[in-house]
Amino acid sequence: MIKSMTGYGRAHSESDDFTVDVVVSSVNHRFLDLQLRMPEELGAWESSVRKLVQAHCERGRLNLNISFEGGRGGNYQVNRSMVASVLAAVDQLKRDFHLSGEVDVNALLQLPKIVQPATSSVDDLQGLYEQIERTLKEALEGLVNMRVVEGRELGQELNKRLDFIADGLREIESESGALVENARLRLHRRLEEMKLNVQIDENRLGQEIALMAQRSDITEEITRLKSHIEQFRGLLEGGKPVGKKLDFLLQEMNREANTILSKAQGLLISRSAVQIRSEIEKLREQVQNVE
Repeated sequence: MIKSMTGYGRAHSESDDFTVDVVVSSVNHRFLDLQLRMPEELGAWESSVRKLVQAHCERGRLNLNISFEGGRGGNYQVNRSMVASVLAAVDQLKRDFHLSGEVDVNALLQLPKIVQPATSSVDDLQGLYEQIERTLKEALEGLVNMRVVEGRELGQELNKRLDFIADGLREIESESGALVENARLRLHRRLEEMKLNVQIDENRLGQEIALMAQRSDITEEITRLKSHIEQFRGLLEGGKPVGKKLDFLLQEMNREANTILSKAQGLLISRSAVQIRSEIEKLREQVQNVE
């Protein structure tokens, strides 16, 4: 069954040292486009995070946010060098502009990276990443599950559109059987309307009718369009990402529908061909969200 490219997943975990939150959402995109936000302390594991995402999703624009805090028993440390730099900058500012006042400790603590979890050791970071990896997998599984559910609903809608196309194609096929006879009658009628007092050469008339029938023959287009419908249904039942294949198949279906319309002889065939093109266009819009 196909999967949608729209989804959302979230996971939270706590250990003695850390609290980890992971949020991931996705929308449609031609390729896999991952927008990743994670603490710089984990920069060494960015490649591993991306590979884990790729193992769960092949297409879509994903926004992934990973954050952590020291756990309930975790320790914190003050970035003393940063505090010293801030205070030195304040003193310089006071001297240059003849300002007065003192630095408020509470305001100082609000500055980014002044107070951080004590995670400087390699062992602590490794343990943190292992916790993040477990949490990330849980969030990604939630994302994929939502994409599967939406894909199931999307597949049902796509099949309905295919049914409409198949119905219209049956009407065209039924009507196309009378194309030759209709062509003969039209040609006879035109000759009679012209009231030409001439003997009609039936052999010549037959040749003209055969030529008209050849130009208006849509048998191959009908056969190919039937085949495309069956291929489309088969792809919908598969378990692999097929969005790009479906999009290409719809281009071929649209080409056959256009050819039928250009060759159409008769109101019913023209009307059915226009309806088929309309359904194909609706399919193309919906397929943009198939992984």
